[in-house]
Amino acid sequence: MSRTRHLFLFDQTGRRLAEVASGSWDFKHGHVLKRHSHPEDQLLYAAEGTMAVDTDQGIWVVPPLRAVWIPAETFHGVTMSGRVSMRTLYFLPKLCKSLPRRCLVINVSSLLKELIVHACNFPKLRRRVSAERNIIDLIVDQLKVVESIPVQLPHPHDPRARKLVEKLFADPSNQRPLHDLCSESGASKRTMQRLFVEETGMSFSKWRQRLRLISAMQRLAAGEAVTTVALECGYNSPSAFIAMFRNQLGMTPTRYLSGGLQQID
Repeated sequence: MSRTRHLFLFDQTGRRLAEVASGSWDFKHGHVLKRHSHPEDQLLYAAEGTMAVDTDQGIWVVPPLRAVWIPAETFHGVTMSGRVSMRTLYFLPKLCKSLPRRCLVINVSSLLKELIVHACNFPKLRRRVSAERNIIDLIVDQLKVVESIPVQLPHPHDPRARKLVEKLFADPSNQRPLHDLCSESGASKRTMQRLFVEETGMSFSKWRQRLRLISAMQRLAAGEAVTTVALECGYNSPSAFIAMFRNQLGMTPTRYLSGGLQQID
């Protein structure tokens, strides 16, 4: 696995260049950014399309008009679903003290969206420049009140649970009961249930439902029809799939595809 390191706010000697840096890129469907890390905190915003951020801890899916927070030194890769327009900000560590030292996907308010887009006009933002300091302060203030959304899928670490997880990643529509899956993974059903709760914070059934949701989000972003996605993600009917989608994300798949209308103001 390729693991590289990128620098955005520091030079090769470790000297700080600014408090915030920005980047804007457009990608085609299926493009993958290989695993890398950087010494800065990162806010990765999906202006268009869907991104899946993969770390050693799990997968975070970033729907349109949402963002993912990636703490400094976190090795991560990014996979694009559909055409993706990415906007990203890199922060000096500890500048955004309200956000945790773990990844999370957040709703982006209308004001924060405009601030991110505006900040991307500046390769670097420095507090010593008055106009740039104002932008930094507004963004940091907005990040203090963000709401997270449940589109992360934690990875279990036990090798028996990882073996089961690999099977389900290969086929999210797999309907086999846990007992059958466990017989091929070297653990009893009871042991596997305990491992998922202890290592992911989710029951196995909730974890499998989240896997199907994430798979569906990526396929919808790639342009597949709702009916096709519903059936191939293991649901008996499109209506059952839509009900699950609304229950998890508070909107229908169609609304999701349009970027949702749930931005907080």
